[in-house]
Amino acid sequence: MKCDVINLDNETVGAVDLDDAIFGVEVRRDLLARVVNWQLAKRRAGTHKTKTRAEVRGSRQKPFRQKGTGRARQGTKMAPTLRGGGIAFGPVVRDHTHSVPKKVRKLALKSAISSKLAEGKLIILESTKLESAKTKELVARLDKLAWGSTLIIDGAEVDATMARASSNIIGIDLLPSQGANVYDILRRDTLVLTKDGVEKLVERLK
Repeated sequence: MKCDVINLDNETVGAVDLDDAIFGVEVRRDLLARVVNWQLAKRRAGTHKTKTRAEVRGSRQKPFRQKGTGRARQGTKMAPTLRGGGIAFGPVVRDHTHSVPKKVRKLALKSAISSKLAEGKLIILESTKLESAKTKELVARLDKLAWGSTLIIDGAEVDATMARASSNIIGIDLLPSQGANVYDILRRDTLVLTKDGVEKLVERLK
């Protein structure tokens, strides 16, 4: 599949042949959802915690006698049914991560990239190299390109000048090819791959 290559001045400077085995696979929404949930679960700290009746500080004395009051019997003021008592079945410190097979992760990444190409939101960029790290100059170029919310995936390493210029531009993310992932691809409207990024992704996903 042929795709035009442009530069940061929005000029067509060539073409690249995209491998259908990576850029033209069937979009599997079930796998996309599965891998996104896996990624977000790994981010969770799992440090949420409430105190049980054994951990709440207070008197363990029986609040009133067992019989004769007309009230339900209570053995302690720390019971979950009383104000100031412990929490029953509250969250505890735990690890939220779960496993997803590598084959599933790889197929989901192919599916995410292919979905951008199918929607016409995949752009191949010649290079991200800039002469200066001026954010103002980069913003002017991006306005001409009209990319909006964009993820840019470079080669093995991101260009330091580009990284510095784009670091505080809202809606622009820059990643090396090894950092390409399903969640970041889907959360941005446009996916931009450099020529080096295409080569590295093909090596990674073959």
